[in-house]
Amino acid sequence: MNHQSIQYKIIPINPNAHLFEVSCFIERPNPEGQVFSLPNWIPGSYMIRDFAKNINSMKATANHCTVNIEKIDKASWCVTSKHSVTIHYQVYAWDLSVRSAHLDQTHGFFNGTSVFLQFHGLENLPHKLEIQSPEGKQYQNWQVATALPRDTALPYSFGNYIAENYDELIDHPVEMGNFNLTYFEVNGIRHDIALTGKHRADLSRLKQDLQIICQHHINMFGQPLAVNYYLFLVMVVGDGYGGLEHRNSCSLLCSRTDLPQKNQNKATTDYQTFLGLCSHEYFHTWNIKRIKPAQFIPYQLSNETYTNQLWAYEGITSYYDDISLVRCGLISAEEYFDILSKTISRVLSGHGRFKQSVAESSLDAWTKFYKQDENAPNAIVSYYTKGSLIALCLDLIIRKNSQHKKSLDDIMVYLWTHHGVTGKGTKDFEIEQIIQQQTGIELTHFFQQYLYGTDDLPLAEQLLAFGVDYQLVAEKTKKQDNKEPTSKPSLGIKITQHHSDVEISHVYNNSAAQKAGISAKDTIIAIDNIKVTQTNFKKIIQQYPVDSNITLHAFRRDELMTFDVTLKPKAHDVCVLTPTKTDDEEINHNFKRWLNLGNDV
Repeated sequence: MNHQSIQYKIIPINPNAHLFEVSCFIERPNPEGQVFSLPNWIPGSYMIRDFAKNINSMKATANHCTVNIEKIDKASWCVTSKHSVTIHYQVYAWDLSVRSAHLDQTHGFFNGTSVFLQFHGLENLPHKLEIQSPEGKQYQNWQVATALPRDTALPYSFGNYIAENYDELIDHPVEMGNFNLTYFEVNGIRHDIALTGKHRADLSRLKQDLQIICQHHINMFGQPLAVNYYLFLVMVVGDGYGGLEHRNSCSLLCSRTDLPQKNQNKATTDYQTFLGLCSHEYFHTWNIKRIKPAQFIPYQLSNETYTNQLWAYEGITSYYDDISLVRCGLISAEEYFDILSKTISRVLSGHGRFKQSVAESSLDAWTKFYKQDENAPNAIVSYYTKGSLIALCLDLIIRKNSQHKKSLDDIMVYLWTHHGVTGKGTKDFEIEQIIQQQTGIELTHFFQQYLYGTDDLPLAEQLLAFGVDYQLVAEKTKKQDNKEPTSKPSLGIKITQHHSDVEISHVYNNSAAQKAGISAKDTIIAIDNIKVTQTNFKKIIQQYPVDSNITLHAFRRDELMTFDVTLKPKAHDVCVLTPTKTDDEEINHNFKRWLNLGNDV
């Protein structure tokens, strides 16, 4: 019987310098040359990140002697030895995100893709990991939070952990430090929450709400359960947002204002956003971690892996993350419509939706979506946002055509039982075929127009049948009416928010600014010889009637430039959704069933 394993040890060797020290022991390396590498990307974040650039030093030893390491490419090496080999290296960890690794005197965090070498041909062996604490009295109370299976380590302790293979090793992020812990149970499954960073969160409220969300998703997917333990790793900062899914956990980055405070009865907009993020990552436990594109089985982490299916894995998940909050009673229907209207507005504000389909956006995730520049709104569409609207329309169409006997929920359950449970990946175009087969609805034209084409979705028509009025205005006010909105002047730009200067981040296609020759990164200093700031910029523009001619002064680099601009009317791309008041029983029934509401609308 082969009892061989790959044995890793990781130590926060120097928190002040942000250095982890890692060693890997290989008992029986390939005698003809053992190739090993570090991943170039992390599953769930589709961009080449070149994690190997953070390796500061590397050496190999065998029988207490140094062995030569040959570098093959930017992230691959080879060592040749007839004896057991240990690879020693240091990793620089100073990326405060959910994707990489971070270490200082306050905490340590890492994803396996950032720190653990992959030994080619040995990936399916057991992978053992010893996590050691940093030296020093200030670290004596540090704990460890990870969903990685424990070997001999005690709960939340440094010590020995074990993974079935390399894929499992890198799919369990690790947090170490002084964090706050709380937990809840759903269907007998323990769910832990570890919060790192300064905060004053109401942990009782947080775990109560997350319990409701997790129960809702588990109820929808049904048996078999996807996990027997789950961990929310939350890094709390002054200003931040992000999330990344893993098989039994998720890494979250949030602002302090995103968390609930004591005696705060109503969920703030920021807290609703955080709950939506938690809902999104937890839904991924099924939809991408187990139901996944065939191209991702197994993951090839050295190079890009292309699929046109991210609209389903991120778009559908983005639909369910927020609608689940209203379906399980954490937010009102009106609050959900406010969230949904913002999503619609974001899609409509970009002209790129006419140039790139959602399927193309998925294929181009590695470059155009994850490497957005100042021209992004004019060139691309998001498979997250428009993908979520495709999912919305599909759910409404299926419900309407089946008199609510079927919904998009049934499609997700089918995908779970036939692909997630079996481990059979979905091929490109297969999900669209499954939807049509399982519902009996002909949707070929729908997919051609809205998924593989660039047409705007029929949102107004679909939502009206479910008791929601859809209106587009130039600007949202506290109270909308049915009058023809007054035209408002617009330059057609977006400005940065991180300092007081009016610096342009984006110039929209066919806008007044573009026609006048104004460009992204220009800094506007005056309009008609009046100084502008972030505070007064909008007010100054709105003082002019549409079609007014203005003189605009701006710096491009360090050169002062003058532009003659004719203001154009602001586009009607801001969505307002309002529940309709009607005596139509069918519409009221549709409304309640869709949002899982009680008798009262």
